[in-house]
Amino acid sequence: MKNLLIAFALCGTLTRPVWGQSNTTQPIRKQVDSLKTLYANDGFQLVRETPLQMESEYEIPIVLPLTQGTYYQFVFIGEQSSRLYEVRMYDWKEKQVAFQQKKWGDVDGNIIAFSYIPQFSEYHMMRPVQVNKKQKRDLNGYVMLFKKKTDATAANRPK
Repeated sequence: MKNLLIAFALCGTLTRPVWGQSNTTQPIRKQVDSLKTLYANDGFQLVRETPLQMESEYEIPIVLPLTQGTYYQFVFIGEQSSRLYEVRMYDWKEKQVAFQQKKWGDVDGNIIAFSYIPQFSEYHMMRPVQVNKKQKRDLNGYVMLFKKKTDATAANRPK
C-alpha cells in the first residue's frame, strides 16, 4: 500500500489531455479515435484518457479510482516501433489483478485492452511499459479508461 500511495502522490489521476500539449503520433491518434468510436458504439463511455511520454523498459504508474461492480475496459496503446508491450494492474493491497503482454508481431501488437470488474470500490494502479531497442526515450503511449453505460430506466423497472 505504501508504494501505491507514493505513486498516487507522484502521478495523480488521469486527466483529459489537450492534443496540442502532446507529441502523440498520427498513427496513435487514429487508433485512439477508432477505439473511442468502437467502444462508444458498444455502449461504453470514456471516463479518463491521457497521452504518455514514456521511456523504454520503465513502467508508468497510473492510479485510478474504481467502483465496485462496474464493468471497466482499459486500453493502452504503445509506439508502433516497440517490440514488447505489457500492462499490469494492482488493487489497493498491491495484489496483481490483471496482466497482459503483446509483442510486435501480434495482429494488434501495440494495443492492449482488457476488461475488469472490481470487487471493491478502491484505488487501483495500472502500470504500462513498452520496450523499444531503437528509441529509448520520448516514446509515445496512450491510456484510456471506459466504463459500461448503465441504463437508469432498466434499474428502476419493477421486477
